[in-house]
Amino acid sequence: MTDPSTESAITRAHHEEWARVVAGLARRFGDLDIAEDAAAEAFVAAVERWPLDGIPPNPGGWLTTTATRKAIDRLRREARRGTKHEEAALMNDETPSAPTGPVTDDRLGLVFTCCHPALAMEARVALTLRLLGGLTVAEIAHAFLVQETTMAQRITRAKAKIKAAHIPYRVPSESDLRERLAGVLAVIYLVFNEGYLASAGEDPLRGELTAEAIRLGRLLRDLQPDDGEVTGLLALMLLTDARRSARVSRTGELVTLDEQDRGGWDQALIAEGHALVRERLAAVAAGDRPPGRYQLLAAINAVHTYAPSARDTDWSQIVTLYSRMATIDPSPIVRLNRAVAVAELDGPQVALAEIDRLAGELDGYHAFHVARADLLRRLARSGESRAAYDRAIELAGNPAERTYLMRRRDQLS
Repeated sequence: MTDPSTESAITRAHHEEWARVVAGLARRFGDLDIAEDAAAEAFVAAVERWPLDGIPPNPGGWLTTTATRKAIDRLRREARRGTKHEEAALMNDETPSAPTGPVTDDRLGLVFTCCHPALAMEARVALTLRLLGGLTVAEIAHAFLVQETTMAQRITRAKAKIKAAHIPYRVPSESDLRERLAGVLAVIYLVFNEGYLASAGEDPLRGELTAEAIRLGRLLRDLQPDDGEVTGLLALMLLTDARRSARVSRTGELVTLDEQDRGGWDQALIAEGHALVRERLAAVAAGDRPPGRYQLLAAINAVHTYAPSARDTDWSQIVTLYSRMATIDPSPIVRLNRAVAVAELDGPQVALAEIDRLAGELDGYHAFHVARADLLRRLARSGESRAAYDRAIELAGNPAERTYLMRRRDQLS
């Protein structure tokens, strides 16, 4: 039986080192399958060796070295079978080369590779979650509401397309950067959201994913300091992550924004996020282009985190910001969030009428049923509220959220 401390060290190493190991191998060997398989084999070796040999002083270095050797062994076997690989030239060189480009970060380079415009957006996100986030295919399939076999095929096709098109594993040149930047921002935000409220698994929060998304956001800001959406996304993630410690109760139940202990919020992250939002407001006032989706979401979160208590929230300003966002992103989810804010201004009946108009588009989205359940509860329509809670619980994949929803449902008269 593995010692609990060793098991904990292996789990922590997987959370902290998986993306770094995969990204380094992908850059060196130019093959996502080799990178992923060799990294997985290295972690299997850790499970076998660390309980016997002890935890190495540098777990990340041990894993990188082991994975590199596993990859080289595989290339040697394939070369002996007659398969031709350009990467075979690396077989006798176990010294990793240094990354090059505008930002020498393997993981950011891998994000840009996964976000090549030749790939569909869903494939970009799935591949990034798999390679950078270390999520299983089953977890990604749950997040996308598709079958596991469908997701596995999607990821396999995306890898094959990257290989066939010879897409390089690096941050693109300045001329290509603008073409991929919007996709990269979207993917980083989805990685962050998967960490902030996991769509599946036993851990309601995955701090390693939110930390990695914020790290990548900081690197992007270094790369594009004058891009408003890059700054907006970083501010949004900082202001959201500042509330993480108050997000789940000691009993493992989700704590909604209005019930959170604001004294537990990370004030340093909030101050940094507010400063970035003010920077963007000043830039727009000075003639910069109008704010985009991430800047508006950051501004909404700034309003929430500025209020000393839930009852002090400026809901009028939040509705205005959501209305502005709906003009550039009229998606049903934006309209849903706006309706939730409208409920605080004009009452649940008005908001429910807006939300019900979205039923055809959002029936498979658990947050839609959560919003309906809450509004119906406030209107004392307990039977309908219970049915909405049941549907939300059925669709929710996060254990902390399911616990919260079941308690709210069971409180109905």
